[in-house]
Amino acid sequence: MTPQELKSIMSHGLLSFPLTDFDAEGNFNAGGYAERLEWLAPYGASALFAAGGTGEFFSLTADEYPGIIRTAVDTCRGKVPIIAGAGGPTRFAIQCAQEAERAGAHGILLLPHYLTEAGQEGLIAHVEAVCKSVKFGVIVYNRNVCKLTPDSLAILAERCPNLIGFKDGIGDIELMSSIYLKMGERFAYLGGLPTAEVYAAAYKALGTPVYSSAVFNFIPKTAMDFYEAVRTDDMATQHRLLKDFFMPYLTIRNRGQGYAVSIVKAGAALVGHSAGPVRVPLTELKPDEMAQLDALIKGLGPQ
Repeated sequence: MTPQELKSIMSHGLLSFPLTDFDAEGNFNAGGYAERLEWLAPYGASALFAAGGTGEFFSLTADEYPGIIRTAVDTCRGKVPIIAGAGGPTRFAIQCAQEAERAGAHGILLLPHYLTEAGQEGLIAHVEAVCKSVKFGVIVYNRNVCKLTPDSLAILAERCPNLIGFKDGIGDIELMSSIYLKMGERFAYLGGLPTAEVYAAAYKALGTPVYSSAVFNFIPKTAMDFYEAVRTDDMATQHRLLKDFFMPYLTIRNRGQGYAVSIVKAGAALVGHSAGPVRVPLTELKPDEMAQLDALIKGLGPQ
């Protein structure tokens, strides 16, 4: 798949980040992961991000990363494109990108480098180095310590033809508008705030109709129904699902730091597709929170 073909795929439809399966000891569970991808693939996501944020990329080792990407690619071959997460220090991000390319992934989502702040010159050098280390498409994730300006993105677009996507995880409407108006159709744009459904209608109005859904991991039918409501401007369905599920869901999610991932793993376990425990420093939901989440899921009906 060429970078431009990946850009075309990223420009429409619902995207999602599958959970990474761990066993009771916290080790990668390849069999469970393959079963998860086989379950999710038919629901109609345009692409799946293996080892992304919801997939706990930040907790993975260099040794286990290639196997996770290979499992995803082999399981989903001919069904749905796989985009691999990559990130961390520049040299590690390059290592991940090259491993993903060797494993047959269709591109990478470049997550932030973590912890250390950097100026625009340094961020440009970081993203450029990763892009030039591979031939397939790269999507940059604007979030936390990686906050690129419109001018920086214009420089990167000129230097890196395979930089084809921009994902926003900041929620700064002024910045997002400036980027879209400056870069136009040069990038595919993705909404990437946690629990993206809450922001989906607003981002569509900004020219960013595509987003990634974490809840697709445990309520895939509802996730697709909500995306279709956004696509068709069905505000009645959006408001019903926001009121009945997403806003109460956010109340649970916001009770603990790191729950944006923990609550998704909890949901998967409740619907019979457990991905095992989260890795520390993340923590599991408490029993009363699990019960509340279970009630919300059951209120949606069969998935």
